Amino acid sequence: MTPAVKALIIINGFIYVAQELLALPLTPYFGLVPYAVLHKLTVWQLVTYMFLHGGFLHVAFNMFALWMFGSQIERVWGTREFVKYYFITGIGAGLINVAFNTGSIIPTIGASGAIFGLLLAYGILFPNNVILLYFFIPLKAKYFVMLFAGIEFLMARSYTADGVAHWAHLGGMAVGFLYLRALPLLRSASNRTQEKHREHKEAIKIKFDARKITDLEGIRSEVDYLLDRISRVGYENLTEEEKERLEEASRLLRIHSEDEDELN
Repeated sequence: MTPAVKALIIINGFIYVAQELLALPLTPYFGLVPYAVLHKLTVWQLVTYMFLHGGFLHVAFNMFALWMFGSQIERVWGTREFVKYYFITGIGAGLINVAFNTGSIIPTIGASGAIFGLLLAYGILFPNNVILLYFFIPLKAKYFVMLFAGIEFLMARSYTADGVAHWAHLGGMAVGFLYLRALPLLRSASNRTQEKHREHKEAIKIKFDARKITDLEGIRSEVDYLLDRISRVGYENLTEEEKERLEEASRLLRIHSEDEDELN
């Protein structure tokens, strides 16, 4: 079990046990109520609803799926990217659920939106891995994902009041798909920006190295000599040629210093 998956299972399990043993009325305040999110700005519910569950089987199946799909994904992506994806799909699922149920005052709870996001990612990362549907029907992961997406779409369109947030499930998959498709584009744009920055620095370095050919040590010696002359006879007693040489030498040193700072 990977670190983030383990932590999420412990947190969800702890909250479920607290709900059951202490009879804490968490759902009305921390479940996702579309009407409250839109009209009372209870935006925290877009996160907190993922940690509440309606019964033992609800939390058990979600945590089983989190372990089954999440552990392999976290090993590939690393903990930071996995956690980011988990919350992006969970919050995205919540937003889509709100969008399709704007006037509802019925709380939605459960990690299923994020779990369906993980299922989508698993199908993309490991399309040919075999999953046992209902523990005995072998299906490749890509077909498993398509099957569940189709079932959720049909259930969402049927308008049956079965107490399941089908739009949230579909939302988790849709947001996960968009994120995974958009991420390479964002990374490509970032790489292009970094490449341009690198080319710019190389151009500055070439200019910087060329300027060094003018013998910076000689320029510094010239400045030191002229400053010494000023300390002995005063600036006003320098010749016009010496004043021009001092100004030009100071300008070259200043440009050199600015380029050096930009390279750093």
